[in-house]
Amino acid sequence: MSIILKRTTFLAAFTLSIGVSAVVANAQSANDVDKMSFFITSVGTGDGANFGGLEGADAHCGTLASAAGSTKKWAAYLSSSMIIDRSSEGPPQITEGVNARDRIGSGPWYNVKGELIANDVEHLHEDDVNINFESGLDENGNSINKRGTRPTKHDILTGSDSHGYFSTAGGDTTCGNWTSNDAGSAIVGHHDRSGPLASRNFVSWNSSHPSRGCSDKALASSGGAGLLYCFAVN
Repeated sequence: MSIILKRTTFLAAFTLSIGVSAVVANAQSANDVDKMSFFITSVGTGDGANFGGLEGADAHCGTLASAAGSTKKWAAYLSSSMIIDRSSEGPPQITEGVNARDRIGSGPWYNVKGELIANDVEHLHEDDVNINFESGLDENGNSINKRGTRPTKHDILTGSDSHGYFSTAGGDTTCGNWTSNDAGSAIVGHHDRSGPLASRNFVSWNSSHPSRGCSDKALASSGGAGLLYCFAVN
C-alpha cells in the first residue's frame, strides 16, 4: 500500500510538474512574441517585388506578424524612389522619395527570441548593428537560408542606401516603387552579412547590390525570395 501510495504521489507530482512547465513554456513563447519588434518575413507574396506599393508591403508584414501572435503595428523597411514627371509642359513635377529609416519608428527593436537588434535608428545603421544569420529570424523564430545554402534567400529587399535613405544612384532601385513583378530592379541587403568579398558593400544588411529583376524567378537567381525586413512602429 505504501509503495503504491508513493508511486501515485510521484506520478501526480510529475504530471503537475509537466503541466507547469508547459504553461511556463507557453507563457515564455507568448512573451517573446509580445516583445518581438523585428523579423524577416518567412515568405514573399508570390508576386516578386510587387507588393502594391509601400502600404501593401506593410500589410504583408502585419499579416505574418498577426499569424504569429503579434498585435503590434508593423512597417516594411523599404524606401521608395523619387518620381520625376516630365509629361506636361513647364517644369517637371517631382514627387519626393521615402526613406526606409523614416518609416520604422524609433526603436529599440528585438527579434522573437528577445535579442536586441538595435537601440535606435542611428544604431540600426552602424556597423555593429545586430543583424546577421543568427539574429535575423523570421516571425516564427526560424532562420533564413544564408549564402551557400540552397536555395539561398539572403537577398532582402530594401531599395535603400546603407544609411536607409532612398537611392539617388539613377535607374530603378525599387521595382517601380514596389509595384513591378517584371521590369526593373531593386537594391537588396544580405541578412547573413556575407558575400563574395568582405568589403562593406557585399556584407551590408541593407544595401549590397541590385537585384537581377523584379519577378520571383529573377529575385531567386541572385539569392533572394522576395523577403522583407519588418519593424514594429512605436
